[in-house]
Amino acid sequence: MSRDAHLYPLRQTQVEPSDDALWNWAQNTRIGSRQQVKRPANEAELQEIMRQSQGRVRVMGSRLSPGRMLQVDENHLLLDLSALSGLIASDENSATFGAGTSLQQIYATLTTMDRMLASSPGVIAVQTLAGAMATGTHGQGLQQSSLADEALRIRMVLADGSLREFVRGQEDFSAAQVTLGALGIVTAVTLRTAPFRIFTCHKYAVTADRLEQDLPRWNEAYPFSKAWWFVDDNLMHVWNAHEASPEDRQRYEQRGRKVVEHADTGDDSLNDTIDQTLAHMHRDTQIHGKGGKQFRTVTRFRDFTDVTGDIYQLFCRGIAVPQINVEIGVPLENTPAIISKIKSWYARNQPHMHYPVILRCTGASSAWLSPAYGRPTCFFGFVVYYADDGSLSQEGLHFLTDVEKLLAEEGGRPHWGKYYDDERYTWREIYPRWDEFRALRNQLDPQRRFSNDYIITLFD
Repeated sequence: MSRDAHLYPLRQTQVEPSDDALWNWAQNTRIGSRQQVKRPANEAELQEIMRQSQGRVRVMGSRLSPGRMLQVDENHLLLDLSALSGLIASDENSATFGAGTSLQQIYATLTTMDRMLASSPGVIAVQTLAGAMATGTHGQGLQQSSLADEALRIRMVLADGSLREFVRGQEDFSAAQVTLGALGIVTAVTLRTAPFRIFTCHKYAVTADRLEQDLPRWNEAYPFSKAWWFVDDNLMHVWNAHEASPEDRQRYEQRGRKVVEHADTGDDSLNDTIDQTLAHMHRDTQIHGKGGKQFRTVTRFRDFTDVTGDIYQLFCRGIAVPQINVEIGVPLENTPAIISKIKSWYARNQPHMHYPVILRCTGASSAWLSPAYGRPTCFFGFVVYYADDGSLSQEGLHFLTDVEKLLAEEGGRPHWGKYYDDERYTWREIYPRWDEFRALRNQLDPQRRFSNDYIITLFD
């Protein structure tokens, strides 16, 4: 197998529903067979599975992660925790959910309680709670960090079937926040909650001439900020959100808590750039016509309008499309210099841009294995969509390879749930608590029951 095929596997487009093979969501990796799946009805049944079995075990979650994270050999187990879902308990400042609960269900439940999480959501809400935490899923805004940073208690079944609860403030809690599934099987998480709030999101286009200064300024001025950088045209599409005014809150409530569009704020100044980006994507994916979810991810930038709504309505807007997604977090304080280097690199190389660069910044995380651990972080995200035949644009992939090399050299840490080249990183150099995590793993799982080739390569 070529190195490109290992890093960016081609997609299988002819998977039959009757096939016993089980694939990850993107259908680019076979993770096992359906015969290997166990679906415990409750925590006690999960404990019994661990006591009665002896092989390795991995949890599937929503199967959104790269397949290498989930793969098991044919004599090992895959766990489906979908029965361990829903609200378990709540009080005025927290809510406990089963680990298999989708983020969408969590957000909807909290909204009915007039509560919300203090963290900004990731863009895709079909992730499970435990899976999103395990991979360091994050949103945007310096006043928050990853979803895992909102955890107060994490309940886990260990390799021998025993239970352990990690509690915020305990020495090992920060190891349990982001685990890659290497310590145990999370069954329930208690999340701290905050009063329900409404935000107004301003959307506009600006030149990228001053991006080095603008990006830190946007993130300091607004609780939530996200930007897309159309490098070819030196333009930015920016979302900056602040708490809504009393008038906007009233309009929102009068509409039955539906998103309010501010009709007088439309902006069509990016439309030519959108057309050019769509032309690139049509060529890369060999898909003709206007159809396809991947094209909707770009066309929504046309004639954009300011909106008022809750944080999930505004930011949890991802469109799930099979893709290769690379996201690297770099120290926020170094981000202006890194942007300048990317501009110079782009001017020298004129790489093929398949999709705009996605820029999201977060506050420091307390989780030992979070890409934002110990430092405010700016995440640079890059996407290449699959063609209908399962292939990938070679020019797009070369761009991913080159830009990851640049960001890794600047102290970047990759998002665990996305694609990255592990040869670019020396983990103990970029994660100060790496060896402490490994020591805890040795203690909790000495027989490596929660390992597969991916985990062993990382830690052993």
